[in-house]
Amino acid sequence: MHARGLTAALAASLQVVSAHVNSTAWSSSHATGSGYSMMSVLANISSSAGSPGISPVPVVSSVTATAGAGSNTSAAGSAPSSTVSASGATYTNPILNAGGADPWMINPGDGYYYLTFSNNVNITLYRSRTLTDWNTAESQTLWTPPPGMDYSTDLWAPEIHFLDNRWYVIFTADPNSDTPPPQISAFCTFDCPAFYHRMYVLESSGSDIWTSTYSFKSQLDTFDQFAIDGTYFQLPSTNNDDSQLFHVYSCWYSQYESWPANLCITQMSNPYTISSNLTERTIISVPSQPWEQTPYGRAITGNVRLASNEGPEQLTSPITGQQFIVYSAARSDNPDYCLGLLALKIGGDPMNEQDWVKSDGCVFYQDKRSGAYGVGHASFVTSPDGKEWYIIYHGMNNPWNGWSARTIRAQKFTWDEVTGYPIFPRPGYGPYPDPSGQY
Repeated sequence: MHARGLTAALAASLQVVSAHVNSTAWSSSHATGSGYSMMSVLANISSSAGSPGISPVPVVSSVTATAGAGSNTSAAGSAPSSTVSASGATYTNPILNAGGADPWMINPGDGYYYLTFSNNVNITLYRSRTLTDWNTAESQTLWTPPPGMDYSTDLWAPEIHFLDNRWYVIFTADPNSDTPPPQISAFCTFDCPAFYHRMYVLESSGSDIWTSTYSFKSQLDTFDQFAIDGTYFQLPSTNNDDSQLFHVYSCWYSQYESWPANLCITQMSNPYTISSNLTERTIISVPSQPWEQTPYGRAITGNVRLASNEGPEQLTSPITGQQFIVYSAARSDNPDYCLGLLALKIGGDPMNEQDWVKSDGCVFYQDKRSGAYGVGHASFVTSPDGKEWYIIYHGMNNPWNGWSARTIRAQKFTWDEVTGYPIFPRPGYGPYPDPSGQY
C-alpha cells in the first residue's frame, strides 16, 4: 500500500521530499499506479512458472476511454499479438533510476506515456515518448496541498483517470504525517499510524491531461474510516444505460480495528461522489490466505497484524471482456509482497462479495534468483503500437531495506488465448527487448 518510500536521492533528483521512508510503520505499497477511466480486467490463474503453491494469473486489460481521451488498451476481443522490437534495442529495470513506488502509468493515445507515483508531498506528473526510460522525462507539479488541511501530508498512490471529459486524480493523504494522538491510537486494536488517511480527488480544468490546471474537488466518503490506495472501477454501459462507476480501496472493518487491511467497494454517482452508505459498503477481499500474511505463511491465530490487501487495479480482458482486480498482498516493505487476483464472475455484481473469486496464490511474486523482491502495486499499459501488454510495478533489489529500496520496473506479459486470463512473467532486471513500436 504505501507509497512511502522515495529515497533522498529520489527527492533530490526529482525535487521531491521523501518523508515516507523511515517515517511510520505503514508503507505506501502505494504509489499505485496507472490512471485513466479505462477498465482493466484481470484474469485467473494460469500455470505457475516455478514456485510451488503460487499460481501466476493471466492478466487481461481492456480499457474504455471516453471520446477524446484516447485509450491505452485494446478493445475487447482483440488481444495484442506477441511481437519483437523492430529496432532490436533492449532496456533494463528499473525504468527510473531515482527510485519510486506505487507507479501509475497510462498511454492515452496522444503519443506520450504518463506516469505518477507516491512522493508524499504533492502530485507530480511525468511524461515520456517511451515506455521504458523515464530518466529524462518531462515533469510538472499538478498540485501541492496547502498546509493545515486534512490532506496536507503523506500523499500516496496517486492515479489519474479520464472520466466525464475531465481528468481526475485520486489519491490518499492525511493531516499530520501519519501520527494520531495517544487518545486516538489507544482505541486501536493494534498500532494504527495511518488512522487519519482518507481518499481525495482533484479535477482538471479541461480535457487535456498536460495543459490543464488541477484543483481540489472533494474528499471521497469512506465513512470516517481508514482508506488508502483507492481506484476507480468501471463497468461498461449496457442497453444504452450509463456506465457504472465504483470506488475500490483498502479499508479496515471498522474505525479502530486497525488490521487486517481489506478491499472495500462502494458505488459512485460521479468521480467525486460516493452514493453508497456504510451498510451498503462491501468488503470483497480479506487477507485470509498464507500468502497474504507477513511473513509468508504465518498462521492466523487471532493476530492479523500486517495482513494486508491493498493497491487494487482494474483489468479488463481483451479476449473475453471479463473484469478483474489485481491487488497487492502482504506488506509493502517486505520481500513477500506480491500481486493477487480477484475475478468478477461474468455478469456478476461488483457489490456482491460472492461474485468475486480470488486466485489460489500470488500471480506475480518475488524471484530470489534474480534478486527481485517485494513486487507489487501495479498498473498496466500497452506498447506504442498496441501489440504488447506491460505490467508497471515497484520492487526491491534488497529484501531488508524496506520502502527505501523500491524502484519502478516494467515487463511484458501475455494472455491465455483460451481463458482470456493474463500470464505474468517472473520479475527481473533484463535486458529485455524494447516494447513493440518503440523507437
